[in-house]
Amino acid sequence: SDVTFVVGREQQKVFAHRCVLACRCQTFQGMLSQGMAGSEDPPSSIPPQGPFVLGNVQPEVFLAIIEFLYTNSVTLNSRIVLEVLTSSVEYGLQDLCKLCTEFIKDTLSVEQVCEALQAAVTYGLADLQQHCLAFIEGCTAAVVRTQGFHELSDVVLAQVLRSDHLAVDELDLVQAVRDWAHVSSAVLERPVPEVATLPVRELRLPLLAPSELATLESHNQRDLLIPVESIAAAWRSHALRRGSGVPSRLCRPRRGTRPRDHHRHLDPHAK
Repeated sequence: SDVTFVVGREQQKVFAHRCVLACRCQTFQGMLSQGMAGSEDPPSSIPPQGPFVLGNVQPEVFLAIIEFLYTNSVTLNSRIVLEVLTSSVEYGLQDLCKLCTEFIKDTLSVEQVCEALQAAVTYGLADLQQHCLAFIEGCTAAVVRTQGFHELSDVVLAQVLRSDHLAVDELDLVQAVRDWAHVSSAVLERPVPEVATLPVRELRLPLLAPSELATLESHNQRDLLIPVESIAAAWRSHALRRGSGVPSRLCRPRRGTRPRDHHRHLDPHAK
């Protein structure tokens, strides 16, 4: 080898060949060309042979990248695949990104699906995004109890809540969003109503029965999760026996919504 990397907190040494890395990856080509004789870049304090310190990547993840660069294949497991995916995007390795995407789709689990969805949205991977959403729709009740669900961004959570196919009742979904909001509020050090603005807009409050809505209104006084205007609009839909003043999507039962007597009044096509 003629180049050395010191990787991760463990400071594990990884040895490689400049010619292989440089011809397979433009990012490495730029990194390795700094300070070399004849290079147009300004001189670097790092000798041509390194060591190059990469403290923010796990050794196992970096070794997977090296394996791909040498063999055009990669050994993955569920523990590292999302980090390898992230690194593949950072290093501009599209073929490695595809391999990671296929592995994630083949091994997706309840515990990992939200983290995978967040990554898919972040990196613009539409196919993986659709696959994750379909998985969530199939086992929503289990997914909303995972740590990954509580770590979703507000934008991604709102996107999930727009689905008509979530297999969970609306009352349980409201509680799941409340739990998510309290976690996000603590992590971001921002008020609950502020962090939950986008997701709360997707809650279908008119689907709740009057007794459920009354209980929700009582609980809401503690954290102000839901704007008063939204609760008032749900009450108005009950009083007028139709979804007046409420966006039609918020009156549409999801796949897992338990039937209530008043739902027939929310359907504009019902007689």
